[in-house]
Amino acid sequence: MSSLPSSSPLEGLAAIVTGAGRGLGRVEALELARLGAAVVVNDYGQPGRDGSGEASATPAEEVAAEIRAAGGTAVAHTGDVADQQQARELVELAIAEFGKLDVLVNNAGILRDRMIFSMTEGEWDAVIRVHLKGHFNTTHFAAAHWRGRAKTTGAPVYGRIVNTSSEAFLAGSAGQPNYAAAKGGIVGLTTSTALALAKYGVTANAICPRARTRMTEDVFGDFEQSENGHGGLDPLAPEHVAPLVGYLASPAAGHVNGQLLVVHGGMVAVVERPRVAAKFDSKQDTFTYDELDALLTPHYAARPAGETFAAAEVLGLKHG
Repeated sequence: MSSLPSSSPLEGLAAIVTGAGRGLGRVEALELARLGAAVVVNDYGQPGRDGSGEASATPAEEVAAEIRAAGGTAVAHTGDVADQQQARELVELAIAEFGKLDVLVNNAGILRDRMIFSMTEGEWDAVIRVHLKGHFNTTHFAAAHWRGRAKTTGAPVYGRIVNTSSEAFLAGSAGQPNYAAAKGGIVGLTTSTALALAKYGVTANAICPRARTRMTEDVFGDFEQSENGHGGLDPLAPEHVAPLVGYLASPAAGHVNGQLLVVHGGMVAVVERPRVAAKFDSKQDTFTYDELDALLTPHYAARPAGETFAAAEVLGLKHG
């Protein structure tokens, strides 16, 4: 972590970053601290990207120590955010240590990849639990904290939520039905939360980061780590993602709410909500099979095979 700047946009703010012991979460926690926030570094510490292995305090504690060594403020939390009581304790730790919570970055996740016809119930449940329920749990307790503060003061408070979705939701990912579903659910959770908490001064946004981490080593492992004008930094380095998280956590992003942004390698793309691509009206009170066949079959036959969401096409997104 680089030295802290003399003036910082997040100075005086308290943040939580989940899954912050490695990869994206780690660089996000370092960036928030560099920008002045006091950070609770959360990581359950299991070594396997599938959530296997013994939990360990080491990853979270090492990142917290790295922040403190650079002059920042940080504490470690080693609980499982998919467990509601431990998620409650995470939020309570931030409030106890720093007096409040201002920023929540949800990043924790695991993979249990399998084709839909081979996936077990356990593989489905595990990924949904960590990604989607984990996001819900921390958001629930953070939202309750902000709502309570707003009601006490009679005025809006400062609150920022940054959730982590994925291009697997946007463009599809054949071997990750559980992951894609969880990431799609996170977008729905984010937009609902954004609407519910706006009146309290809280924003909620989601990012789709493309980065080379242990979670994506099978997807991006063969991508060449060329400089490509990035000053020697791997275009898929997680460090390309962290500045956007810092921005969304800042006062400057106060009017950014309910948004989905794709970020990687020096690029940020704002994704529009789905739009109607075509509309057909029945000439009768309701459609008949023959009428639908006459309207829809030619429409889809004229589109390229395998065409997906317009957002994916515009961005040129591909996911392994």
